Amino acid sequence: MSDGGLDDLFSFRDEPVEEAPEPVAKQRSRGLWILRNALLITAATVVTVAALHAADTSVSIVLVVAFYVGLRAVLYAVSEVAPPSSPKRRNGGYQADGRQPDSLRAAVRRWERNLDRAHSEPDLYARNVLPVLAELADERLRLRHGITRASDPRRARELLGDPLWAALHDRGRRSARTNELETYVNALERL
Repeated sequence: MSDGGLDDLFSFRDEPVEEAPEPVAKQRSRGLWILRNALLITAATVVTVAALHAADTSVSIVLVVAFYVGLRAVLYAVSEVAPPSSPKRRNGGYQADGRQPDSLRAAVRRWERNLDRAHSEPDLYARNVLPVLAELADERLRLRHGITRASDPRRARELLGDPLWAALHDRGRRSARTNELETYVNALERL
């Protein structure tokens, strides 16, 4: 169960990540790999020399072969240091309508669900909603006025207003109505 802190509010929980199955390593013989690359280099060399001969250009075959061997070596090195494939999310990480998920929207939806559940589960309001409201109030007071509720309670009470102050300090309270929550949010926004 979460403690209802700011980290929970702003954390993003996406759809479960499905682990990609480990690719089965194909057991190819080294000789077959070398033969395949030699045939590839030979075919590319023949085509290049034929194209150069058709254009009346003379280039050493050794130079063309060296070019393709070097190119093949670079491609092999790049394939060896390629990053691992990323885990697959359902729907490729996109929403059903093709848009990417929005972290803020997900956080707001999570808060809506928490607040809806708080009406049916009285302890949820005291456990999850009130601590986060208190944390938000302290953070706004600290950022805007350089105080917290603990450091200067009198000034904090003046800035927060009596309804929000009472809600934050009345731990026996089980839940709040929608209009009360709206009043608390308005008080936090005024800070």
